[in-house]
Amino acid sequence: MLGLVYGLAGHKVEARQVLNELLEKNKTQYVTQVALANVYLGLGDRDRAFVWFEKAYQEQSNYLVYIKVWPLLDPFRSDPRFIDLMRRVGLPQ
Repeated sequence: MLGLVYGLAGHKVEARQVLNELLEKNKTQYVTQVALANVYLGLGDRDRAFVWFEKAYQEQSNYLVYIKVWPLLDPFRSDPRFIDLMRRVGLPQ
């Protein structure tokens, strides 16, 4: 979430640092795909974010049940990919 907030606040350098740390950590230990998706959303890279959200969906991440209520995701709710993800997760729109 820190990377998402940094990105949304315009602190792109800090957001990229968080992203790089998570990607590096992901090479040797588990990092939830939702964490990576959130940082990409904060950086404004929706395409990469939705790649990671799809990976989270495929691994049946329990974090996805919260996407409907995370206030920081409000700006992305109109994206058709987000709407489709909510539908597949089983969340009402």
